[in-house]
Amino acid sequence: MIKIGIYGYGNLGRGVEAAVYNNPDMELVAVFTRRNPDNVKIQTPNVKVYNTNEVETFKDKIDVMILCGGSATDLPTQTPALAKMFNVVDSFDTHAKIYEHYQNVDKEAKASNKIGVISVGWDPGMFSLNRAIMNSVLPCGNDYTFWGRGVSQGHSDAIRRIEGVIDARQYTCPIDSALEAVRSGVNPELSTRQKHTRECYVVVEDPSMEERVAKEIKEMPNYFADYDTTVNFISLEELKKNHNGIPHGGFVIRTGKTGMNLETNHVIEYSLKLESNPEFTGSVLAAYARAAYNLNKKGESGCRTVFDIAPRDISLLPYDEMLKHTL
Repeated sequence: MIKIGIYGYGNLGRGVEAAVYNNPDMELVAVFTRRNPDNVKIQTPNVKVYNTNEVETFKDKIDVMILCGGSATDLPTQTPALAKMFNVVDSFDTHAKIYEHYQNVDKEAKASNKIGVISVGWDPGMFSLNRAIMNSVLPCGNDYTFWGRGVSQGHSDAIRRIEGVIDARQYTCPIDSALEAVRSGVNPELSTRQKHTRECYVVVEDPSMEERVAKEIKEMPNYFADYDTTVNFISLEELKKNHNGIPHGGFVIRTGKTGMNLETNHVIEYSLKLESNPEFTGSVLAAYARAAYNLNKKGESGCRTVFDIAPRDISLLPYDEMLKHTL
């Protein structure tokens, strides 16, 4: 059994817990939280919740620590720090800073002879893998990625970190005309702003904060500055009533040409329709926790992404069964 720890217990932590419960080769050992552990109730029987300051005492008791913090302020420091003690997996999703994050985790994981798998989820993660494959198969073409309409956990978390914000949901919305133009194979040149809009529903402590909070959201680099963003201020009751779910999804599309004169057109599309963003992301994290465990057992160390990990290392199936039934 692969002994799993969960570091952070919000929506994503609960999604990881469910995924671990449903993987027969995994066992949840402990959950770590910055909150008072006595106030955190988990669903797995006979598993305790600990404060994060107790994590070092589990150094030799956990095979893989799955990190469920936010990309804005948590994971940049947490993942390298925990890689000093554990094999780790995270869902760091600030695309512009992934390479920097990779280098930081790689340094610590190599020093401790551990594996750190970063930026695992569906984007980055499953979408990244499909972009790489599509690009390799159709070198003469263009990549397009559309997200939503759905709730972005990372962007919602970034809004909640703003002073005065009680809670928030952010929806990423593809622009239909841009999506249809891509699917038609005309290879449009689209800016970031032409592909998506962002809708924010925000609860603040006091109405006097609304102007400042809206400005901070719209000008936030790497999250909102490059998009047409609408900020709606609502009550906490309305947020819970109308924005309680966490659906998401999206499309990765590659349009390309083949033939000696590039006369033949092709469109490859990979799509996801997710009823629960955190539960699906948690399932991906659990699969790559298996890979982290398998690679470290082989004596490997350092940082990895989905580009480095073979499907056989994330699969529950023995390799001969994969060859017989999956290939």
